[in-house]
Amino acid sequence: MKRWTANQTRMWLAGTAALISFALVDTSDARPELFIPDPIAGYALSGHDPVAYFVDGFPRKGDRSFVHEWGGAEWVFVNEGNMAAFKNAPETYAPAYAGCGAFALAEGFATAGNPHIFAFVDGRLTLFHSVVNRFLFMVNMDRLSADAAENARKTGCEPQR
Repeated sequence: MKRWTANQTRMWLAGTAALISFALVDTSDARPELFIPDPIAGYALSGHDPVAYFVDGFPRKGDRSFVHEWGGAEWVFVNEGNMAAFKNAPETYAPAYAGCGAFALAEGFATAGNPHIFAFVDGRLTLFHSVVNRFLFMVNMDRLSADAAENARKTGCEPQR
C-alpha cells in the first residue's frame, strides 16, 4: 500500500477549499442592474465624465463635487455644464451595453469595459476590455454590433429603461 504524503494532503486540501469557495459564490446578482460601477470607487466609468468623451475626445476624471445618480450608478463630471448635459440626455452620453466590453459581448460573454479603451460606434460611446478587442470589433463592426446587441440582452449588459 502506497503512503499518502504531506504534499498530497496539501493538494487535496487546496482543491477541496477551491470547490467549496466556488459552491458558496452567489451568482444570482452577478449581472449589472443598469450600469457597471467601478468596484473600488463605486462610480460609473471609473469616475470619468461621460460627456467629456464627446466634448474633449478622451476620458477625463470627474470632480466629486459634480455627482449625479442615474441608471443605478453615480456619474462624476468635470463641471456643472457637463453634468447638466448628461441630466438632459443621459442615454446619449452613457456607454452602450451598460459599460460592458462590446467585443466580448459579440463573442457571447460579459466583461467590464475599460474606460480608457473606447470608440464611438453609431454615435454611442462604446467600451472595450482591451485594445485588441477594440481593433477586432472595429474591423467587422456591422456584424459584431448586431451580435453584441443580441448578447447584451442575454448577459444582462443591456440597460433597462
